[in-house]
Amino acid sequence: MVVRALTGHDVVMEALAHPGVRKEARHWGPWARGEIPMDWPLISWVAPDNMLTADGDRHRRLRTLVSQAFTPRRVEVLRPRVAEITADLLDAAEASGPGPVDLRAALALPLPMTVISELFGVAPEHRDTLHGLMHWVFDATVTPEQAARTNADMLAFLTELAEEKAGAPGDDLTSALLEARAEGDEKLSQSELVWTLILMIGAGYETTMNLITNSVHALLTHPEQLALVRSGEASWADAVEETLRWDASIQYLPLRYTAEDVTLAGVRVPKGEALLMGFGAAGRDPGQHGDDAHVFDLRREQRGHLAFSHGPHFCLGAGLARLEGTTALEALFTRFPRIRPAEGEDVPESPSIVASGRSRLPVVLG
Repeated sequence: MVVRALTGHDVVMEALAHPGVRKEARHWGPWARGEIPMDWPLISWVAPDNMLTADGDRHRRLRTLVSQAFTPRRVEVLRPRVAEITADLLDAAEASGPGPVDLRAALALPLPMTVISELFGVAPEHRDTLHGLMHWVFDATVTPEQAARTNADMLAFLTELAEEKAGAPGDDLTSALLEARAEGDEKLSQSELVWTLILMIGAGYETTMNLITNSVHALLTHPEQLALVRSGEASWADAVEETLRWDASIQYLPLRYTAEDVTLAGVRVPKGEALLMGFGAAGRDPGQHGDDAHVFDLRREQRGHLAFSHGPHFCLGAGLARLEGTTALEALFTRFPRIRPAEGEDVPESPSIVASGRSRLPVVLG
């Protein structure tokens, strides 16, 4: 099985725009021949039946239906609630005592988990289960048995959520998706709804958790950049945007497929092959971002990163991720101006080919 990784900004953009590069796995030779087992570690990125894996008219229909429910207005209405959840989490972190606090566990994880759970109507008692399932989806160390079980358990969990909301609709995005209908189109089918929930909840939780963790880690390890924000020379939005470029939450997004023989960056790629899109690597491409692309610099003129992809598949949740990221950073560093990394503590990177994040982020609040 051959998988080609695209790492330069220009070649990734070329592939994203190429009509011969598709999202539907039926174009992938090994998948079409039945050679990819359901316990393949990346099966949750290939098997779904949602807008992430759809092309053309079907993608347009699914995205239109989801866009009706996931509107910018709905995101903006969340702003006070995001600030409230953040304040509560920082209260709890401060009350835990003077010792080191794992900021990933105390803030970066529960903030997007609470926001996305409330947004989609996931009851508090079920959120730990959801967290565990999403963790395995992004973990590159899973065994084949874990991968197959995670895929099945995720389907079962969200099928139950959809059935619950169908019987008792509420003021949540799952209920809104059940009612969404584009002109001339049918509503989402049960399968489409469940797979859309998998996409939206996964994209809205793990990636935002990593954005917050990566942003805090970058600022604490680059105090001169943090000083720029404190002095007003840069903003928290600048910090979020530079983190998205420099340490993107999604490093490689599996997969796209060649539906015909194509040429990318002068290289011929035969029909039926898989492409791994290197969004993270493209963020540090000197050809796009300058010779200092490897440097974390809030005063940089942003030239267009790909942390949220590009084109028809641009992330619908980008606005919510930016809202949560800026809210968390401003609240954290304003409330704890003497925050610093905990000495002698490891900050291990999460074991994932898909995502970039830290398994722990120990800090002293000060």
